[in-house]
Amino acid sequence: MAAAVARRGRLGREGRASLCSFLLGASVAALPLLLGSSPSLLAAPGLRGRLALALHVAGVNAALLLIYPRPLYKIAVRACFLGFAFGCGLLLSAGRSAWRHFGWYMCSLSLFHYSEYLVTAINNPRSLSLDSFLLNHSFEYNLAALSSWVEFTLEKLFFPELKQITWLSTVGLLMVIFGDCLRKAAMLTAGSNFNHIVQNEKSDTHTLVTSGVYGWFRHPSYVGWFYWSIGTQVLLCNPICMVGYALASWRFFRERIEEEEITLIHFFGEEYLEYKRKVPSGLPFIKGVKLEL
Repeated sequence: MAAAVARRGRLGREGRASLCSFLLGASVAALPLLLGSSPSLLAAPGLRGRLALALHVAGVNAALLLIYPRPLYKIAVRACFLGFAFGCGLLLSAGRSAWRHFGWYMCSLSLFHYSEYLVTAINNPRSLSLDSFLLNHSFEYNLAALSSWVEFTLEKLFFPELKQITWLSTVGLLMVIFGDCLRKAAMLTAGSNFNHIVQNEKSDTHTLVTSGVYGWFRHPSYVGWFYWSIGTQVLLCNPICMVGYALASWRFFRERIEEEEITLIHFFGEEYLEYKRKVPSGLPFIKGVKLEL
């Protein structure tokens, strides 16, 4: 993977701005050191902690406004927000409060979305846009996230012991790490062939990638996202959303894979059909489009 990154050269201006901003936002995790307080600052912040968080947000935003012109500021403020969420997740994770596992979730969610942008900046800068953060993926995606937060909060209120199953949350965290690493490995292996939007026209540089993780699964980025999304709900010990995410993700990727494979057969013909016969999709009970030349 490191070789793949090296081959694609240096990080561009947008990527560098996003990385600096993400780290600046994540610096909120250093507040306990500056205040001389407990690492679990967010679990019981108190007046001093709330004031420190407010000053951090205001100071960082002012710095971004001064440093970056408006086009880069739009990138920087999103990356900084994700970094801030990551830093807050670290603070929640550091303590022994009932919100510890939610801190793991915050780290996982924010890092997933930021790394989508960063890897695209490394891999395929020509397709890079604000949409590469996937923060506005779809109404359904945002509704699913909101549903998981509501379920976690209500169950934590009425069934607090359900949110303290550490072994189950650890399994979920491992699923999240595996899924995200697999997806990012797929993006880096595919290089400029990877795009967040299914392409309807074949470019001159578009090639069929069958090496690396694509030798394991035909759609490793979807496999990674599938297990990442379910893992977030296992991590939160959300039984309702766990089932809902599994069913909704499976249905989404079944339709997406069929749509994408029609295009890939059109692009590569028999070469893709042969690859399809040899390599599984990677997702349970999804065989892909049933189409022959």
